[in-house]
Amino acid sequence: MVYEDIHADIHALLPGRSTEAGARRRTVLHTALGLGYAAAAAPLMAQTAIATPADGLTAGEISYTVDGFQVPAYRAAPAGKSGLPVVLVVHEIFGVHAYIADTCRRLAHAGYLAIAPELYARQGNPASYGEMAKLMSELVSKVPDGQVMADLDGALAWTADHGGDPARAAITGFCWGGRIAWLYAAHGPVKAGVAWYGRLEGAATPLTPKHPLELAPILRAPVLGLYGEADTGIPQESVERMRVALAAGSKAAKASRIVTYPDVPHAFHADYRASYRQAAAQDGWARMLAWLHDHGVR
Repeated sequence: MVYEDIHADIHALLPGRSTEAGARRRTVLHTALGLGYAAAAAPLMAQTAIATPADGLTAGEISYTVDGFQVPAYRAAPAGKSGLPVVLVVHEIFGVHAYIADTCRRLAHAGYLAIAPELYARQGNPASYGEMAKLMSELVSKVPDGQVMADLDGALAWTADHGGDPARAAITGFCWGGRIAWLYAAHGPVKAGVAWYGRLEGAATPLTPKHPLELAPILRAPVLGLYGEADTGIPQESVERMRVALAAGSKAAKASRIVTYPDVPHAFHADYRASYRQAAAQDGWARMLAWLHDHGVR
């Protein structure tokens, strides 16, 4: 995993802080964002995951304030550029770890300012969990959708003062983040969304009152959904119901599209896991970049 100059501009982002205070801030960010890969994601691939260098980029950890809380995030952008198109990157259930940071750098090399907020930061640190069941029950299930929408709004606002053009913004997300990408396309001011195998249906709760299927009629931005037909957690019946809802929805809903890959499981883009499928991952990435271009993000 490459983390060149990960803190190169931390003091510029926190003017007036002492060296000691800056060190404390770095510790807080490392704790919130985690290091390496989340233990609960095991088993990992035997071979090394894709590692994208930060050459030519401004990349590293930052924070911004939402309702008095410092939200940690990882961002990557072409160095020395301004007015950049923006992509909000929403993490899997494992939080912002090496794979999500690498995804941001890949997008930065494609010309985007990519920012991935740690959307669980108020509830806890996903890197501290070694069991999926505990991670889900003790942390992920306690994260309100409203909080997530506000933190993404904050991330988008941050980019306006740090080289981004929020008028040309998109969102993409993986797994847990795929669901959030659908939700934000119905909530936030983005031109497009790309949802990688995000859950489409579920029980309504006080923290998760609506799911993508229910929000399809009011989508504000067209979404490209990328799904595996062998995904045991998202049945094809659910995907088909979403296609029907999109066809009967808003203008943005009608412009949305879902692509399914035969014999491909969940998390097929996660190159650090055994679920990775190179052909589908590369095809999905190419489709994502084309989707953002076609919808005026870049």
